[in-house]
Amino acid sequence: MGSDTTTPAAAEAAAPDRRPPVYSRVLLKLSGEALLGERSYGLDPARIAAIARQVRDLVDRGVEVAIVVGAGNIFRGVAGAARGMDRATADYMGMIATMLNALAIQDALEKVGVITRVQSAITMQEVAEPYIRRRAIRHLEKKRVVIFAGGTGNPFFTTDTTAALRALEIGAECILMAKNRVEGVLDADPRENPNARLIPRISHMEAIERGLKVMDTTALTLCMDNGLPIHVFNMGDERNVGRIVSGDEVGTLVLTEPGGRP
Repeated sequence: MGSDTTTPAAAEAAAPDRRPPVYSRVLLKLSGEALLGERSYGLDPARIAAIARQVRDLVDRGVEVAIVVGAGNIFRGVAGAARGMDRATADYMGMIATMLNALAIQDALEKVGVITRVQSAITMQEVAEPYIRRRAIRHLEKKRVVIFAGGTGNPFFTTDTTAALRALEIGAECILMAKNRVEGVLDADPRENPNARLIPRISHMEAIERGLKVMDTTALTLCMDNGLPIHVFNMGDERNVGRIVSGDEVGTLVLTEPGGRP
């Protein structure tokens, strides 16, 4: 008989958080980079499976979950425009790329038993529903996870703005802003300053004024105007999503008033 080599720390990391959630409906913003894992391009199946487990644990706790996914792991409209491509065309290419990520996440969620719907702002009726706000809310009420793909359906807007817009439309109580190998919002670019420090709390306005990399300015302003808190955290630690929904402050909390409560 082989012995169980699972360490207590590993067991703790694998065990889902069962504390009462402080949020009943959240929007998880996944950048394309959050799907990379250790890769430099494309999708990491292990990372996507880990994300699916974390979302399943939230659903099991009664939390309604919507997801907005980016496509930086496949194509960036801004990068395409910088190479001489028409900006609107490049942005549409990026929106289509988000569908690839959305379908990969849907597949991973359904493999762990989570009923999932993909809604797209760009019509792709063979693989996704069109985005309809009331239908999305009804799915959430039925404890289905809804993945919003296709951005806003308009060029010149990022998936950060999509996340802020959809969160407000569906009545989400916060945005969970997942980062890849970054613990939260730092006071400087770590590539330029190795002593950059994590900021535990900050206001939307201060983040805008200091040009910190939370979300783009349009998205941050939308969240600020509507008092929507943002949790910026490292998706690589599988405990983080559960801890945030339980009320722990993980990474950086962005609030209208930095000393207030979410």
